[in-house]
Amino acid sequence: MPKHPMPTRCPVTGETLEVTRLRGPTSGVVIEGEFLPNEFALLDGDALEYLRLFVKVRGNLKEVERMLGVSYPTVRARFDAMVRALGYEVADESADARGDVLAALERGEIGAEEATRRLQGMQRRS
Repeated sequence: MPKHPMPTRCPVTGETLEVTRLRGPTSGVVIEGEFLPNEFALLDGDALEYLRLFVKVRGNLKEVERMLGVSYPTVRARFDAMVRALGYEVADESADARGDVLAALERGEIGAEEATRRLQGMQRRS
């Protein structure tokens, strides 16, 4: 019998389902109780696929951008949505953006002039 992804939400109320029964597939041993799934198990399909890609590229958002064929702001927005779905606060986006520019400069992906231009653009928006 094919295995399906574990549902995490009640189809009637939308609330998080409780895990109350586990079974060893070979032994047939059944364990019943109240179990807490980890936060990753509760991610919806899109967020879980994004997390898998993020891990695959070792956290390189520019590589995620390239692989998905979307803009960097879209990649950041999806990342922030995933972080919130995991129950964490999203860090100060302007500080993160400045850090991203400086990291790109350090990796040689952009030059000093481009980094300056991006950082000055951030200051004007603040």
